Amino acid sequence: MRRVSLNARLAQDAASTDAIDVALFHIEHPSLDEPIRLSTDPGERISMDPLSYGTRSNWLGADPYTEPYLFILASAELPGDQDDAPAAAALVLENVDADLVGLLRSFTDRPTVHMAVVLASSPDVIEVEYHGLKIVGADGNAGEISLQISRAPIEDEAAPMDSFTKERFPGMFR
Repeated sequence: MRRVSLNARLAQDAASTDAIDVALFHIEHPSLDEPIRLSTDPGERISMDPLSYGTRSNWLGADPYTEPYLFILASAELPGDQDDAPAAAALVLENVDADLVGLLRSFTDRPTVHMAVVLASSPDVIEVEYHGLKIVGADGNAGEISLQISRAPIEDEAAPMDSFTKERFPGMFR
């Protein structure tokens, strides 16, 4: 059973509420100098020049003042808990930069994504989190970019691991 804070539980049970769910994304890749931190809530002004908004949270050891989660125009679909399918999520970004699709498709190995849901009123209290997901697909058009996030595909694993040769398995060649 997953633990849910009292504030989140009250917000879920209320007929109407002012509590806002916020999805935080932490994207890592060896070619990045530092992780990309993204938020779905423009809760606080981060800087004036350039004008940017975001969420200040200490999730995954981030310093809230120097490493905020920057606001993006996005919608998120959280990973499901189906028995016969891996946890899969989707992140749909508004396409505000024409070069973003090319950048997302230029990776040869998959970036790692960590995902958390918090309340805007308490961004340091994690309601649910998912670690070690991979970006397994990126599709885009003139209006939006859709990132498919899941566990690393089992199809990428080498199988069979060993070759059945005389040197490796001498008992088979007697």
